Amino acid sequence: METIAQIRPRRNSGAARAALLLGLSLGYFMVLMDTTVLGVALPAIREELGGGLSGMQWVSNAYTIVFAGLLLSMGALADRLGAKRVYTAGLAVFLAASGLCAAAPSLGALIGLRALLGVGGAALLPASLALLTQAYPEPAARARALGIWAATTGAAMAIGPVAGGLLADGPGWRFIFLINVPLAVVSLVAVTKLAGAGAERRRRGLDPAGQLTGIAAIASLAYALTEGQTRGWTSTIVLVAFGIFALAAAGFIFAESRSKAPLLPLRMLAIPAVSAGMVSGLLVNVGLSGVLFAVPLFFQEARGYSAHAAGLAMLPMTIPLAFNPIWTGRLVGRAGARKPLTGGFALCAAGVLTTAYASAAPGYFYPMIGLLLVGFGTSFAVPSLMAAVMAAVPRESAGTASGALNAARQLGATLGVVLMGALLGHAGSAAEGTRIGFLALGGVLAAGGLLSWFKIGRDAAARSDEAPRSAS
Repeated sequence: METIAQIRPRRNSGAARAALLLGLSLGYFMVLMDTTVLGVALPAIREELGGGLSGMQWVSNAYTIVFAGLLLSMGALADRLGAKRVYTAGLAVFLAASGLCAAAPSLGALIGLRALLGVGGAALLPASLALLTQAYPEPAARARALGIWAATTGAAMAIGPVAGGLLADGPGWRFIFLINVPLAVVSLVAVTKLAGAGAERRRRGLDPAGQLTGIAAIASLAYALTEGQTRGWTSTIVLVAFGIFALAAAGFIFAESRSKAPLLPLRMLAIPAVSAGMVSGLLVNVGLSGVLFAVPLFFQEARGYSAHAAGLAMLPMTIPLAFNPIWTGRLVGRAGARKPLTGGFALCAAGVLTTAYASAAPGYFYPMIGLLLVGFGTSFAVPSLMAAVMAAVPRESAGTASGALNAARQLGATLGVVLMGALLGHAGSAAEGTRIGFLALGGVLAAGGLLSWFKIGRDAAARSDEAPRSAS
């Protein structure tokens, strides 16, 4: 049984917990930064290391595919081996891979090292959430801390493209990876000094069948969705990837139903906040990634903006993501997750529908309003969703639940790009493709709002803090 000394930071003070929260937030910041900072530097990388469009796609996708494939496994390992151990190991891998990426001698080496970065990032994310849950066992305090932690999403999204452009145009693209080094060192010191070790686990099984089939299922699906657009959906390699996904998914379900120490206990999916939360997480990221992919293209191709101006035009969406989650965390701590989560989906849906209208309207006013609504909606939805899922499972299962939620969100991000890419590719113009795509995203986000309202947090007021743990 866990004791207070085991689940809280070693120095149980407000200052110590704040310092630990800063360290964990820096880890999350780095993980997200590596998904946003590289895009604007790809031309500079191609100029120095060579490679065509396919090579540049793999520089980006090597990180995201490995990251998505390992999230669930790393979450389970955090529960089995201890979140602190997994976090520090992942941080060490991320730190080393960042330094090596900066010195990559060839395109192939850079792609391989980006995949190694994905391994470290996959360890950091679920372990970070598990450590945060341990450090803040009180639901209201945990919701506020999650709001601060989630605010790093917006900071990374806002800073990433700007920092990448400045570094690529200035000292060079290699410095993009070196900015991780001081951040990783600060995070490592904070977590090593302040995070509790966590309780010893009686169950040490690592469920190798579940690990292998889970990784194969998520990675093959992410690969098929990513490559389907460029290679064609009927190409042999894409069809093989979909086939591997189907077999691996069936194998995963079978393995989890038979395992004594399952990677993802199927009974956890019987908890509405977990199963519906995974679907909602997928849907919100479909919307967010679809906007991030399509709107810059719309500004540049349909409105004639420069790349720099298009990045600045996205600020109405990214700035709310940097500060509003902090207020959302406090709101969830007082009123629960259901209303801000549903309201966030509604704002996102309204924002993409406004942007769909803006594709045919002149000027910047309507796109600005649409992006502002998406930014505020996402900053309400994501922290509320994380708080709801974390509150619904026992603390000793926090890493598993976090890994499952974030794996679903990562797949949603891939689906969002695929959806918008397909609709833009078949449209007659960028404006028409944006309009049709954003109407589709509006439907996706509306479905997420309905699911959240009816399935997540509905009985939170009546449920005691210990009730969900008895189900385990």
